Amino acid sequence: MADTALVLGGGGPVGGAWLTGVLAGLTEAGIDLTRADVVIGTSAGAVFGSRLLSGVPATELYERQLSGADAVCIPVRAGQTARFLWAALGSRDPQRSIERLARAALRARTGPESEVFGTVGALLGEARHWPERELRIASVDTRTGNVEVFDARSGVTLLEAVTASCAVPVVWPPVTVAGRRWMDGGSRSTANLPLARGYRRVLAVVPVPHAVGPHPSAQQQAADLSDHGARVILLSPDHAARRVMGRNMVDDTRRPAAARAGHAQATALAASVAEFWYD
Repeated sequence: MADTALVLGGGGPVGGAWLTGVLAGLTEAGIDLTRADVVIGTSAGAVFGSRLLSGVPATELYERQLSGADAVCIPVRAGQTARFLWAALGSRDPQRSIERLARAALRARTGPESEVFGTVGALLGEARHWPERELRIASVDTRTGNVEVFDARSGVTLLEAVTASCAVPVVWPPVTVAGRRWMDGGSRSTANLPLARGYRRVLAVVPVPHAVGPHPSAQQQAADLSDHGARVILLSPDHAARRVMGRNMVDDTRRPAAARAGHAQATALAASVAEFWYD
């Protein structure tokens, strides 16, 4: 088995803020997360994984959440929420559920793809090229409903890969990359832990442990990795963090509190994570 994998899950602006707090808290405790053999990012995790491996310190990512930088406006209307839920929850079969969601995403009246690329590009900042360290970005093909991976060998730009992973169904249009249409990598799994199969140690930082619909949770996926011989630590928001994060993952006003909650949680768990990471 290969050695270490860092898995960063999705969760919108609020979940992403919590994630940066966790990354900063662990880093300040002396844990070098960039030494992972692979970083696997989904949606918000794709954004911050890209920036982290591109040389932006975790503490800077965290401070930007506290200061109000990296704000992203995702105006989600009630009708959009209803259509998303109707599609994702309309079947108990995972494949049929994701196919329904893909059809709803393709039919939805949203803005142009260029707006999604522009928003994600602003979040990526100067991270425009694939980093030297192994980075894998998860997205969902709207034609098949399958989770697929972009990396430096895929023939697409980092911006294209991350934007494909962030295209929230029904709210944003699926984006065109490599001749296909893609939607948010967290549509059927918020963290895509199965992509870490074959690694001996897996640290997963997952802001939202459950995707909407009849899909395996991050906990179930972590258990499956463990059954296949991996050691797994899964970090997701504790009770205090969930309280300050609220239910609306695009509520920009909650980002600073969410980031602080992630930082506090990571600080409390740093000793056990360090023992795991460096064993």
